[in-house]
Amino acid sequence: MPADYDKDAYPEPPRKTPVVDKQTALPNPALILTKVFYYAVDLPVTTFRDVVDSIRSNNKLVYYHQRFRRVPDLTECQEGDYVCCYEAEMQWRRDYKVDQEIVKVVQERMKACQQREGDSYKQNCAREIQQFNDVTKNYQSRYGDLGAYASGRKCLMKQKERMMAAQAQSA
Repeated sequence: MPADYDKDAYPEPPRKTPVVDKQTALPNPALILTKVFYYAVDLPVTTFRDVVDSIRSNNKLVYYHQRFRRVPDLTECQEGDYVCCYEAEMQWRRDYKVDQEIVKVVQERMKACQQREGDSYKQNCAREIQQFNDVTKNYQSRYGDLGAYASGRKCLMKQKERMMAAQAQSA
């Protein structure tokens, strides 16, 4: 600082940080409460959770490979057995999703082969193309024309109509 500065406007800063002037000799109650909460609630709960997590990590089940048991089809359910009908409907929905994924996988294989082979894909990818055509034909025959509100009952009725048409043609 220059020698001719105004000492009232710019006082010199203190040379050392001042010591906090305690008003009381009692400890801070907020600190006491946080320590009591930590040792009484937080620490035991956290320790218990860590122990449970370590035990569960040894017996961890893979959640995305859940296996459902096969349930009876709608044709095997008794009349008025709503639980059986519901289980059959849920089984049909799972089968429907699985069949959709099968079609997607086969289509991806066919597209990858077409991309890899280029112009000569018709001769080099004949097996993939034939597999894709078979899968889509089967998927369309089972789930085609069911509409947005497809259900196991509608699919069963479609299958029944298809069987009746085949019998009429053979007779």
